[in-house]
Amino acid sequence: MPLHGASRPDFSTAIERFLRYIGSERGGSPLTVKSYREDLLQLEEFLGSAGCRSPDEASSVILRRFAAGLHAAGYAPATVARKLASMRSFYAFGQREGWVRSNPAKPLRSPRRPRKLPKFLTGDEIGQLLAAPKPGQAGGLRDRAILELMYSSGCRVRELVSVDDADLDLRNATVRIRGKGRRERLGIVGSHAQTALRAWLAARPSTTGATRPAARPLFTNKFGGRLSVRGVGRLLEKHLAVAGLSRKASPHTLRHSFATHLLDAGADIRSVQELLGHKSLVTTQIYTHVTTTRLLDAFDKAHPRAR
Repeated sequence: MPLHGASRPDFSTAIERFLRYIGSERGGSPLTVKSYREDLLQLEEFLGSAGCRSPDEASSVILRRFAAGLHAAGYAPATVARKLASMRSFYAFGQREGWVRSNPAKPLRSPRRPRKLPKFLTGDEIGQLLAAPKPGQAGGLRDRAILELMYSSGCRVRELVSVDDADLDLRNATVRIRGKGRRERLGIVGSHAQTALRAWLAARPSTTGATRPAARPLFTNKFGGRLSVRGVGRLLEKHLAVAGLSRKASPHTLRHSFATHLLDAGADIRSVQELLGHKSLVTTQIYTHVTTTRLLDAFDKAHPRAR
């Protein structure tokens, strides 16, 4: 519902203000901002066709028609849920700015999504993967340090490439990780990861120029710049092939493996939640489903009275 007398921004102005808020105040990544932009531009097009001249003219009824159109167009439930979440955040921002009294997207319910169990590598497969980078080969020391740190700390790939030298504390076996929403946490650097990191730090090329040591990226590309997310993906693909692992994996698979193996070994779920940087315990609980499924499979295969 619009506020009479309040400033009524047009679509473009409202969207740009919101995206600046997401990017600067909320610490959203460029990919997050891009997704919000695409969702809201699609909403803008629909509302324009429905006769709304500004975003504050939208009602819950009109937004339900938009959601129904997404379903009819064949969008996946996860995509519809994301677009509805974008709308809710956009109008919540509008309430803060004062150009809308209530959030017309709030009553809309997101579709239920089938929860997929995360894919992970077994302990033996992890061992094969971590042994794949060879110290004598170009990039071998760096790649092994990257894979060891990801598996040891459970960090996301975007968190990994953001780590600077100053974030690593080998004396105390920790690494400072900057997570979603600029939340910081400490990751654990195990003994194997420590050894790999020391080898990389001793062998990596020195840098020149005005870069301050405290801001120097821990992992660099062949040009001396910060390693990219895509660069980590490529090196993982390379070493999966070398290790003879046909299973399709991504950098996030190492994070899934980290959590699954900790819970398999009896780690407390709240400790795993803290190490993963999950805001809600519900997010972490998906890994308990993985371990339970594995136990049931083992029972079915091994117990003489299972069937």
